[in-house]
Amino acid sequence: MGSVKWKIHQRLLILPWILSFSAVFCFSELSFVTEPRDVITSLGDRVILDCQAQGESPIAVRWRKNGVQLQESERVRILSNGSLYISNVKSSADQSDYGFYQCLVQNTYGAILSQRARLTITSMLSFVTHPVPVVVTVGSVARFSCSVIGTPSAVITWELNQRFLPLNTDRITVLPNGVLQLHEVTMKDAGKYRCLASNIASRVKSREAELIVSPALGPRPLMKPQIIAGPQNISAVLHQSVILECMAEGNPHPLVSWSRADSKPIDVFGARVLGNGNLIISAMKAQHSGTYLCRATTPGTRNYTIAAANLTVLVPPTLVEKPESQTRPRAGTARFSCQAEGTPAPRITWFKNGQVIQSNGRTKMYNNKLVITQIIPEDDAFYQCQAENSQGSVLSTARLIVVLSEDRPSAPRNVHAETISSSAILLAWERPQYNTDKVIAYSIHYMKSEGLNNEEYQAVIGNDTTSHIVDDLEPARNYTFYIVAYMPMGASRMSEQATQHTLEDVPLRTPELSLTSRSPTDILVSWHPLPNKLSRGRVSAYRLSYRTAADDQITSVELPIQGENCTQYILQDLQPDTIYLIRMSASTRVGWSQPSAWNSHRTPKTSSSTVPPAPNLELEPLNCTSVTVRWHTAPSDVVVQGYKLSFHPDGQSEDSILQLPPHDHQHTIAGLNPRVKYHVKVLALSSNGDGYQAHQTVNTPGCPSSPNRRLAMLPPPDHIHTKANSSSAVSLVWGRPAFSSGKPLSYSVRYGPVSPSDTSSVRYVQTTEQTVKVTGLRPNTRYEFAVCLHMDQMSSPWSSTVYERTLLEAPSSPPLSVRVTLIEDGTALVSWKQPDQPNLSITHYTILYASQNSWLAGEWQVLQREGTNTMALLEKLESGNVYLVKVSASNQAGDGPFSTTVELPVHRGKNHQPRHADNHAEKTDSLYHIDEKSVTGIIVGMCIALACIIMCIFILFTRSKTRKSASSKMIGQVRNEVRHSGVSTANQLPAENAEVLVPMLRTHFIDTKGGTNSLINDAGPVMSDSQSKRKKINIFNNTQKSSAQKSKIQDHGCLYEVGKTVLLYEEEQAVASAQAPSLQILFRPLGESESSQASDGSKETGDSGNFSHDEAENSPNRSSYRSDDNEQFSDDALRNKLRVPETSICVASVCGWVLDASQPKSTSDQQYVSVPL
Repeated sequence: MGSVKWKIHQRLLILPWILSFSAVFCFSELSFVTEPRDVITSLGDRVILDCQAQGESPIAVRWRKNGVQLQESERVRILSNGSLYISNVKSSADQSDYGFYQCLVQNTYGAILSQRARLTITSMLSFVTHPVPVVVTVGSVARFSCSVIGTPSAVITWELNQRFLPLNTDRITVLPNGVLQLHEVTMKDAGKYRCLASNIASRVKSREAELIVSPALGPRPLMKPQIIAGPQNISAVLHQSVILECMAEGNPHPLVSWSRADSKPIDVFGARVLGNGNLIISAMKAQHSGTYLCRATTPGTRNYTIAAANLTVLVPPTLVEKPESQTRPRAGTARFSCQAEGTPAPRITWFKNGQVIQSNGRTKMYNNKLVITQIIPEDDAFYQCQAENSQGSVLSTARLIVVLSEDRPSAPRNVHAETISSSAILLAWERPQYNTDKVIAYSIHYMKSEGLNNEEYQAVIGNDTTSHIVDDLEPARNYTFYIVAYMPMGASRMSEQATQHTLEDVPLRTPELSLTSRSPTDILVSWHPLPNKLSRGRVSAYRLSYRTAADDQITSVELPIQGENCTQYILQDLQPDTIYLIRMSASTRVGWSQPSAWNSHRTPKTSSSTVPPAPNLELEPLNCTSVTVRWHTAPSDVVVQGYKLSFHPDGQSEDSILQLPPHDHQHTIAGLNPRVKYHVKVLALSSNGDGYQAHQTVNTPGCPSSPNRRLAMLPPPDHIHTKANSSSAVSLVWGRPAFSSGKPLSYSVRYGPVSPSDTSSVRYVQTTEQTVKVTGLRPNTRYEFAVCLHMDQMSSPWSSTVYERTLLEAPSSPPLSVRVTLIEDGTALVSWKQPDQPNLSITHYTILYASQNSWLAGEWQVLQREGTNTMALLEKLESGNVYLVKVSASNQAGDGPFSTTVELPVHRGKNHQPRHADNHAEKTDSLYHIDEKSVTGIIVGMCIALACIIMCIFILFTRSKTRKSASSKMIGQVRNEVRHSGVSTANQLPAENAEVLVPMLRTHFIDTKGGTNSLINDAGPVMSDSQSKRKKINIFNNTQKSSAQKSKIQDHGCLYEVGKTVLLYEEEQAVASAQAPSLQILFRPLGESESSQASDGSKETGDSGNFSHDEAENSPNRSSYRSDDNEQFSDDALRNKLRVPETSICVASVCGWVLDASQPKSTSDQQYVSVPL
């Protein structure tokens, strides 16, 4: 569109004349009274296509078929009224009347085309899909489907066992698209089904499919709602009816409801429900387009499932802005505008007198506008705008009248241009030589000198100046200028042309770099020269800067351009297996451009030097959607076994990798997007591994907007339908566009998740069929699909996008990190993490727990929590039991596996700190994972305990020294007293003074100061006479621990007499045999009761002395006893010192010892000493 620049103070003067002349001039219009319409006919029939026009005579009528003039014959004739007559319709490979027809009428003022009419020939029906056998159980649902192709559309009915299927029940529904639905199947529904399709041309029957109904073995189990056949993406024609199928199954039977994804209400007047949930919309309108949701819900619950489909209403084109007839003077400018809307988007084509307009220097077409500059008399004609899409076409006609004036000014003279800057040129001229006083304005026209179909710009200024600065020009470009003078009745001829060059500027940006390694120590940097629009002058030098990714030191290399343009450079002496960052700057004579962004490249490893070198790569855009890749390998000793080619858009990850045979050196990549930069990589394969990679970028050009180019006329595929097969696969089916061509077709399918932040996941699939199954998708993810058509190295635009969500996938792994914590008596907290599964939707968790006894009986207690909750409380746990806990995750697709069982012991009668149990085998320092506060508390407690232990050890050590000193003094005094003591036997004493003899060992001593009856050895006192009755504690309270020491007893005992202390000295050591486990003889003082001797557990004596020994302190498994004077000693140490068998007992104030029966009874080796107390 030309940009018109106005002088503000003269705008009111110029506008009334420059916009248009008044259309008051009378001219004869040429228009149609009757235009041809679409016709459906059969073979052999007669057809008449009407065409009548009005206008100034004579009017000539001609007909065109598919844009080519139709030749008359005996079978095809043009009637006198202009109508087309076909006497015998044919449809064969060499002669077919099918196609699009237009009539062209012409008179002396010009010619116009009629609307396009489509002649369709009925065809025999043929089945695309046949019904397939189905096996169901009683009470479930069954579905059959069949589809046919033919013209016109067929009416489908169904038969059961070759009889018409009655539809007198709500259980059976037949949809117009050929689907048969049976709900609540009974045994009577079993049989063979087939569909019948008929139209005016034929009637066909499908193959039979058997429905096998098996009886139910019991009550139907509860089942979540499941959509068996959901709605499919569909494109419907305006004013026709469409059906969206939704067949659901479940127990109880689910309720089916419909809604729109955009929350808009569904047209209740034009929509109804057929059968058990199928939505029919009659008389489609444009506002019916949208995404429809089918929801199946279990009655009385929140369990539901949803299926979605896109409904696209195809609308024929309509013109929202029509071109208007204009009257323009010679050398003027005419602008026609034409805007259309429809679905799919219409294409605009311009005609002049019935012929397609070709762009030239004066005629430009852009943005649906037609601009004619420097009008000449030959431009006087009818101009038509045609908007066309798959649903039809529409035409609008306008007339351009060129006014010729004899009293016109001459052209401006001596036009010259002068460069001011890189974007501005000063234009100056002299006034016209004739009729200068009648000039009211000047019009300046300019365009680029180089190239074809350049857009012409225009600026209008007043008549008070003869100079003007034209700015907003591109640097370093040649522009051509001419000037036209205007007067009220017309315009002058165009002036002579002047050409001027704008100055250079710094480059707008730098070239795109391609990085390739030919060895582990070099990088070949290559690039393409900048186009003139970006270089803004002649590039004089390049500057390469590089560094490693781990180093900030930058090395730069300047590459001056001498003669031919420089397009590559090798960086050498680099480090192998290292990431390098490389960027470039370009300069003109004006200065340097901004450097490009850093490009990264990793040099190969040294070990890969035996693989093939990088191929020499050449990329050439074939058209706006295809790129030709050519390569050849450098000579090498390595045998090439094939090539690997990959490509991806800039900023995205690699899409697909193509494996090519070794003899291929060229490949065409189709299905690309226009005006997008792509990265292309090629490497050779060998037995030693992948070779060095060649990497280059290429920008696809924009698609031409000229409607006469066949490249832009390829329509995209239509009627695209998708269906989710599983959680990772979706099937696509589409229709071939309506155009005639015998050349082979191929298709590209573009798909990716619906996420603006996830553009790297876009993938492409190429096929020659009209169906494809896309696999490797993520579960429960909404994907978008589009299809593109390729024919003879030409590509169509991408089709309208359709959407499909993959099916939900049940959890395949259990919840993670299941942990059970006893937080108080009878209550535990269970926590877990979501299963490690991508894009997983969880509706609820199931927690099973039971005690061990209940687990053995198979009795579990069940808890359920919502999918957003990852913890639960277990209450009313019984003490003394060990509980088993496990967790599973579930969603609409099913239940996942349970986690490993976690055990939680609940102790009886204790106040527990929080106790943890989980299913992890990992521990750290024998502790489970705990938080920071628990760790701090444990550390503080351990420090306090350690300090207490150190203090206790210090106190015991101090007291030990005191005891050892006191015991040494006592031993000396006792031994002196013992030497003067006599010996007597126990049977010589009177009964009231009966003495009980106690065995005494060699190193024993007594306390003679206090006069007590204590038996003392070098480790301290053994017995307390005064306290034994009061405490009744057995010194040796643990007979089991001392049983191991029985064999060590060697010394025999003596008898202790009341009032005396007896010491025994042995001359020889005798080895005692094992002691009897029970007492044989019990000695006690006369008059003592049985209870006295049976008392045990006494821990006190009446001795006032404190005695100790190192051996007693160091003895393991010792028990401490305390006297009235806080004496402490060990029973193990005492037993070791005395060598007393375990059958020795302390009773009241008398200690008795019973000789083991296994020991010798002789006392010849014993000495008795009686010591008075």
